[in-house]
Amino acid sequence: MYLSVSLSSSSSATLVSRIIFYEDRDFQGRSYAVTADQPDMHAHLNRCNSIQVESGCWMIYERPHYIGHQYFLKKGEYPNYQQWMGFNDSVKSCLAHIPLCRWRQRRIRVYERNDVGGRMTESFCDYPSLCDEFHPRDIQSCHVFEGNWIFCGWPNYRAWQYLLRAREYWGVTD
Repeated sequence: MYLSVSLSSSSSATLVSRIIFYEDRDFQGRSYAVTADQPDMHAHLNRCNSIQVESGCWMIYERPHYIGHQYFLKKGEYPNYQQWMGFNDSVKSCLAHIPLCRWRQRRIRVYERNDVGGRMTESFCDYPSLCDEFHPRDIQSCHVFEGNWIFCGWPNYRAWQYLLRAREYWGVTD
């Protein structure tokens, strides 16, 4: 398993976030605009092939109630689902207001064993390839003290993503 680690802080600044989901590629077909968390969008869209993030940062999920593959999207245009590393055209829930990073407001420890045990590395910064700092096969648990962190499956923030908020993650299944 290869990991990239990206991060964002838990700033309390309130921003108006807006994202538009389209059923077809290149912003065509039926659309659904969102400005807040949506736990279940299945009644609004059959599929999602393109997205415009007008403002804010979002975490979108392939299944209702924030389950399944996760994708972090910031302001920009994504004319087809492969551009956000999507595994398919299913987007069924989303979280708004994933704050952008601010230094001094983030801290994480990664551990080589389950139950936050074994060798540990603490970080306050972003890593395009965590294996440069800590052998990725050794990471079995972590403790997020501050900020929001995104673990990615491949270097340079590609592949699957997991949003980690402040708490202990006792194993990879957490």
